[in-house]
Amino acid sequence: MIQSDEAMEIEQIRRFNRFYTQRIGVLEEGLLNSDFSLTEARILYELAQQQRISAVQLSETLRLDAGYLSRVLGRLEQLGLIGRTRSRQDARQSDISLSAKGRKSFKPLDARSRDSIAELIKPLDLGERAQLVAAMTRISELLDSTGREPRRSAVVLRQAGIGDIGWVIHRQALLYANEFGWNQEFEALLAEIGAQFIRKFKPARERAWVAEFQGRVVGSVFLVRKSKAVGQLRLLYVESDARGLGIGAQLVDECLRSAKSLGYQKVTLWTNSILHSARRIYEARGFRLVEEEQHHSFGKDLTGQFWELELR
Repeated sequence: MIQSDEAMEIEQIRRFNRFYTQRIGVLEEGLLNSDFSLTEARILYELAQQQRISAVQLSETLRLDAGYLSRVLGRLEQLGLIGRTRSRQDARQSDISLSAKGRKSFKPLDARSRDSIAELIKPLDLGERAQLVAAMTRISELLDSTGREPRRSAVVLRQAGIGDIGWVIHRQALLYANEFGWNQEFEALLAEIGAQFIRKFKPARERAWVAEFQGRVVGSVFLVRKSKAVGQLRLLYVESDARGLGIGAQLVDECLRSAKSLGYQKVTLWTNSILHSARRIYEARGFRLVEEEQHHSFGKDLTGQFWELELR
């Protein structure tokens, strides 16, 4: 028998489901004013992400009944949106892929989906958007772990919101003081970078991310405009007790993906030779060391390095 607290939780979840499905328009006859149902659109999306996939894999990925999936695939095939080829791994199976017509049909559907979400979150400020994304990510984590072995929480990357930049300055200053003995000159530099980013923020050209792990901020990276064609990577750091999880690499990869999407042709950065872990991340992604300089900063004699990466 369901306990009263559990009954209340179930009702709250059902209420949220009703609210969210109504807000994103999945109750309409055709998803996003298209001729496709939600299931059909979801299948098209999955097929658009890869060259080919078997019906068995598709059924497992989407958790769809095999018979129902077969009927939906039959309709999409009749419309000329998908094609089938004999699987190279198992001759008894067929691989499914989008046809040229299917890709052409999916493209406006995907664009409308993005526009719909953009319109949904338009009234929210940056801080509220960050909270929304973090909450949705946490929901996914909790429900995805149901019935499985306990696991460590996933790393969450999100846009920096109100209070995050101040926190990044605080934590990075302490971290580098403890690890390298850097003085408050470094904290002043961090504060200057953070203040300039906030005051002169260019939404169309700049981004800032923080990484969260087990509910706390454990790292950051910034992408700032240096010129029309050049973006600059700044303020990369990862908390010492969160290293080894690939967080630094995830932050840099996200920064580079955004740099490409924002139209930058090159990304530059300045670092110091003693930051070995960061340098390994840069080298692995193709950054090239273009200049070194000896300097006395933050109370230490250091070797500054300028790195750059051509984006293609």
